[in-house]
Amino acid sequence: MVARVLELLDIVKEFRTGDRSLRVLHGLDLAIEEGELVGIVGASGSGKSTLLNLLGCLDRPTSGSYRIHGRDVAELDDDALARVRNRSIGFVFQSFQLVPQLTVLENVELPLFYDGAPRKTRRARCEELLTSVGMMHRIGSYPTQLSGGESQRVAIARALVNRPALLLADEPTGNLDSRNGDEVMALFRRLHGEGRTILMVTHNPEIAAALPRVVELSDGRIVRDGPPVPLAASGRDA
Repeated sequence: MVARVLELLDIVKEFRTGDRSLRVLHGLDLAIEEGELVGIVGASGSGKSTLLNLLGCLDRPTSGSYRIHGRDVAELDDDALARVRNRSIGFVFQSFQLVPQLTVLENVELPLFYDGAPRKTRRARCEELLTSVGMMHRIGSYPTQLSGGESQRVAIARALVNRPALLLADEPTGNLDSRNGDEVMALFRRLHGEGRTILMVTHNPEIAAALPRVVELSDGRIVRDGPPVPLAASGRDA
């Protein structure tokens, strides 16, 4: 039986400004099974970033239930939530978010360092991942010496270093040219083929059309969840 990695049940998210409340997410229901590759699409302001923050345990819902491997996030205190973020969730950002003062190796090591892993263990795991993403030859380089595609490969290695149950990618090709974007997407497809569970926010309709499952948000609601609509049939930007 395939395990369920995460489940959202009637998720509502509101933000308060003074005595006013703005509802951004309206009763979302979503389940992601182990090994799925899912795209999250929608216009600006549709709630994608808010949803990704909730999925990544960077924020908490106003109401509803968010479960990771069956455990409700609402039951976790801040320390436990931080452990979930570090051990169970890997993040890949559009802007890479590599630390410029650290080498490629040191950037990839960071989650293991904060988790207290021994130095020898950190080194072996990082070398394994940098080899996997084709960046072992850059192990001693600094982020300013890398191209955009190389930076994103390092960021993906860092996201995977703690063997997370879930990989969250926020516009991972947004700062890349088409060639590097294609190479990074090929890497994501390979990771999916190896059984990784990946959720990817994208504005790129071509990327969305090539994913096996797409969740579309509009005004904080899920309006579509299933196979992608072919580009010629969609008639609009995903």
